[in-house]
Amino acid sequence: MKNETTIFGIRAIIEAIKSGESIDKVFLQKGTCGELFQELEHLLRSEGISSSYVPVEKLNRISKGNHQGAVAQISPIEFHNIDDLVLNAIESEKTPLFLLLDQLSDVRNFGAIVRTAECTGVTGIIIQKKGGAPINGDTIKTSAGAIFKIPICKVDHIKDAVYHLQSSGIKVIAATEKAKDLLYDVSFKDPCAIIMGSEGRGINPSVLKAVDEQAKLPILGEIESLNVSVACGAFLYEAVRQRN
Repeated sequence: MKNETTIFGIRAIIEAIKSGESIDKVFLQKGTCGELFQELEHLLRSEGISSSYVPVEKLNRISKGNHQGAVAQISPIEFHNIDDLVLNAIESEKTPLFLLLDQLSDVRNFGAIVRTAECTGVTGIIIQKKGGAPINGDTIKTSAGAIFKIPICKVDHIKDAVYHLQSSGIKVIAATEKAKDLLYDVSFKDPCAIIMGSEGRGINPSVLKAVDEQAKLPILGEIESLNVSVACGAFLYEAVRQRN
């Protein structure tokens, strides 16, 4: 069974995945078992689709009880291939500016960042398949529709995207309070990508080790960090300032 944003039922979800439907996340009922359920679990792992185990009450709210222990959220957008996205960016006349989001969890932050990215001419946004915020109605609303206007692609791991960009001649800059340099001391004029970390832990340490440069915002007050969407806006507009 399916409506505009969800698919209900184990068999229906399995068939949707096999047919290439763009599944954003699957909610599975805790304690459910059986061969078909195990087949779905295996398929989710093999396809790298994000999933979580939740109480039956949550599934009942989403599906009005007609779920068989599984509900899938369908992405409202089609994701781009990173190889094509990077190649097209390199071949274009515009200097590439990519944005990588390392497991951002809040859909409203995600939507706000997408909106700012579209306004600042970002070439494309790269997110990880697992662990990040889903693209749902809240994301669309917060982005003011920008989610449909900017290319977004999913990768297995953000670090893979870092290496791919670097091998294509694109410098990768991490936005982190651990940096020694301020963003004003870093050049964004050449082809580059900016990485923003998650709300709780920031950028994964293994990803930080792989980047070309690190930069931070000056913090003059007592609170040690900014909301990630605000910080992202500051970085993107510094890139715009330097390029203009």
